[in-house]
Amino acid sequence: MGPFLAGAHHQLKNIAPDLAGLASTFKSALAVAKPLIPSLFQPYSRFDESLPQAPSVNMSKVTVATVRESVSAILQRSQEKKRNFTETVELQIGLKNYDPQRDKRFSGTVKLPNIPRPNMSVCVLGDAHHCDEAKAQDMPFMSVDDLKKLNKNKKLIKKLAKKYDAFLASEALIKQIPRLLGPGLHKVGKFPTPVSHNDNLTEKANEIRATIKFQLKKVLCLNVAVGNVTMNEDQLMTNIMLSVNFLVSLLKKNWQNVRSLYVKSTMGSPERLY
Repeated sequence: MGPFLAGAHHQLKNIAPDLAGLASTFKSALAVAKPLIPSLFQPYSRFDESLPQAPSVNMSKVTVATVRESVSAILQRSQEKKRNFTETVELQIGLKNYDPQRDKRFSGTVKLPNIPRPNMSVCVLGDAHHCDEAKAQDMPFMSVDDLKKLNKNKKLIKKLAKKYDAFLASEALIKQIPRLLGPGLHKVGKFPTPVSHNDNLTEKANEIRATIKFQLKKVLCLNVAVGNVTMNEDQLMTNIMLSVNFLVSLLKKNWQNVRSLYVKSTMGSPERLY
């Protein structure tokens, strides 16, 4: 054993009794403290229900029974008097204790599990690859040359924006949209969603159809499509409950900002939820 190791061994041998005494003292203190503060000695689990949970927004103000009753009434009326088009079911929201001029205007999107508007028209603004794919999938599309022909004509761009509910655009093309079309699509909230060559256009279009947007503008009321009358009760209920939960999470005072909630089909009478 070298001189350095021999010295270290000698020092450890000298302090060993002190370390043993310290360990004994700590063990005794632990035995006294454990019964007094047991929560500190419980194994931690992120799913442990005994731990304090972060507050969450819930549907407590709107019962499942109320939603089911309203949905049942809407679907029954739509069956009794069928239309020659698919009626959309809207969530109508009245707000309170909000000043659109002074308070921050909220905006948020959420993807619903069931597509509210399956007939929503989506146009592809594509490069050669996406134009070919759109054609094969029987989707409306426009090439770069088609967009150039509009020549930034405001009337033609306004007509294009009115013709389709939403747009997809190739990633290679997305940066050129403002130069080709000006601010027309952005102004009406229809700026294209980018797509890559790895994306499936039909799936991407369905994502857009399933996504709804809550946005506070100048008035304290909002109407958002959350379903249609071809859905069954459970599908419509799921969409409504998820939409209400998401809306309330956007509000600065949650339920304290909700004046009223109704659901209504296009041609039907409103059903009050809250």
